[in-house]
Amino acid sequence: MNILKAVDTQENYSGLVYNFGAGPAMLPREIMQLARAEFLDWHGTGMSLMEMSHRSDEFMSIATQTEADFREILDIPDNYKVLFLQGGASSQFAMVPLNLLADKNTA
Repeated sequence: MNILKAVDTQENYSGLVYNFGAGPAMLPREIMQLARAEFLDWHGTGMSLMEMSHRSDEFMSIATQTEADFREILDIPDNYKVLFLQGGASSQFAMVPLNLLADKNTA
């Protein structure tokens, strides 16, 4: 079993679970509290990020800043594209051979 239940006596919070599995990982409590607050009201917009239109100025600002952060942290050159794709690791791994195929080959 990969989890150990513990009691956080400093904050009087029982039921805290420590996850030692391969993933997903635990997040610091402060991050979870910020995420909880921002889930209901993203930076004073009155709505959650999940409720926001992907075409709105606010969302486009988030996407632009996220790409800039990735480029800086991962040192991604300007001549590379950054793609935000859904589907998880299995879909991403499946795309690798498909993208390496010549025009007339099939997977």
